[in-house]
Amino acid sequence: MNLPGALIFSALLLTSLPALAQNEYIICSGGPALRKWEDLRRAEQQHDRWWGNFVRTARVRMQEIQRTQPQGTLVTWLVFRDGYVRRAAEDRDPLTSHVESVRDTYKINLVWFRTGEEVINYINQGGGQIARNRHKISGFEFFGHSNKFCFLFDYSSDVYAASAVWLHENDLRRLNRWAFARGAFCKSWGCHTGESMSKAWKRATGAPMIGAIGKTDYSHMHQRNWQVALSPGSRWTQ
Repeated sequence: MNLPGALIFSALLLTSLPALAQNEYIICSGGPALRKWEDLRRAEQQHDRWWGNFVRTARVRMQEIQRTQPQGTLVTWLVFRDGYVRRAAEDRDPLTSHVESVRDTYKINLVWFRTGEEVINYINQGGGQIARNRHKISGFEFFGHSNKFCFLFDYSSDVYAASAVWLHENDLRRLNRWAFARGAFCKSWGCHTGESMSKAWKRATGAPMIGAIGKTDYSHMHQRNWQVALSPGSRWTQ
């Protein structure tokens, strides 16, 4: 084979090969409560006086991931859109634009979602140019409201002190465990996950999920470098 022919053959061979596999690290942020609901509570029981509890903490964590994960790891941010649209109207502040500015500044793959079904589908299949058969999930972390059985994506947003959009532990059996890379790191930064949902997550995915027994604390985070804390008497488990 002459040289030009060899070069053409090599080019055709390279383009016919599947794209190199990359790992994907997923951060998921629920939405904030509305002030009109939370102002009905006593001051010490109120949530989300600031809209960005689950955005700033996620942003700081994604910066850490970009520094510490293997080169080429894709960082995807799943964000519950309706919660920020509602709070934006209440605060008269373009909150979705603030979220998108994080995407643009830190080159994050931002994926808005509206239902728990969409979260399941993204984990199982990926989306856009990210195909799950080529991008295994090396990490999954959740920032938001939760109880022992659910991630509560819109807690006290559409309905006072309740949630209409969630991911329940009974839904986890629909997750494809082969979507996760071996040794995937999973953690919920919400309240009470370690009391039940962590076990259901491991049964469904094979990956342990660190979660809190008791409550987590998103208050005064500017005093501790935007790290989520445990409330007194709480502890981490998996």
